[in-house]
Amino acid sequence: MCPGAPVAAAASDKSVCVMDASGPLGQALVHRLLRRGYTVHATTYGRSLDALALLAAAGHDEDRLKLFRADPFDYHSIADAVRGCSGLFCMFNTHEDQAGCDEVMVEVEVRAAQNVLEACAQTVTMERVVFTSSVTAVVWKDDDHKPVDAFDERNWSDLNLCRKRKLWHALAKTLSEKTAWALAMDRGVDMVAINAGLLTGPGLSSAHPCLKGVPEMYEHGVLVTVDADFLADAHVAAYECPTAFGRYLCFNNVVCRPEDALQFAQMLTPSAPCYPPSDELKVIPQRIQNKKLNNLMVEFASAIYGDLD
Repeated sequence: MCPGAPVAAAASDKSVCVMDASGPLGQALVHRLLRRGYTVHATTYGRSLDALALLAAAGHDEDRLKLFRADPFDYHSIADAVRGCSGLFCMFNTHEDQAGCDEVMVEVEVRAAQNVLEACAQTVTMERVVFTSSVTAVVWKDDDHKPVDAFDERNWSDLNLCRKRKLWHALAKTLSEKTAWALAMDRGVDMVAINAGLLTGPGLSSAHPCLKGVPEMYEHGVLVTVDADFLADAHVAAYECPTAFGRYLCFNNVVCRPEDALQFAQMLTPSAPCYPPSDELKVIPQRIQNKKLNNLMVEFASAIYGDLD
């Protein structure tokens, strides 16, 4: 296991693990990886495997889809799921209700990150881990500090601010990603992190914990979203591109205009009355960029790896 080693070889003899595969991103990844010829260990954290069983009947070769159930607190169940795999796509599906996301969930995500990275370090076949984090691990800064002109992969959310404002989703993503990076560097695991925008689609409602603080994100020009298909493609690129490294902000929509904000609000609450945007609202300057990911996606599409600047 060598950081930076090429992993873009033929997939026909490779097994990869998707954990947790029960959400929209996980299922989109499973489909893509099966189509690319991988054997996929589709793993859930204690959820029903019925949804995953449907994938087995979706026209794919059932011999290449293996179902596992793991426990974030059980290292051995995670080690069983990644055994023999050359890659791991690691994500933690947050509770869809803010009432279910608290300090306990922060601890669960951190413990899961610890066990996952340790299991990967002990898996001799492991070549790369793609760790799903969030834009909320990047953009929350204390207003008393020097303002950031444009957020990118070098920025981290302020842990004290997240605790003070009870931004549990942001705190969980920041702490779990920091934990994963610390273990990856200590244990020699080649890891790439995808800091995803707010994932749009089924399951996203106004009660979702990732939406706490969204008005402030909009006002500061850092409210960005991503759909499951684009996010899944970015994960595959991060795994297969030999030049992929570090963190990647991933989004394909920026909510900066009043009409964008109105459309976003209507998506969250479709039954709410539809009003035209007020003339008093103004366009918010975008203060976040994903140039690094754009370069990676171009490299991935062209199979030409190197500096594109």
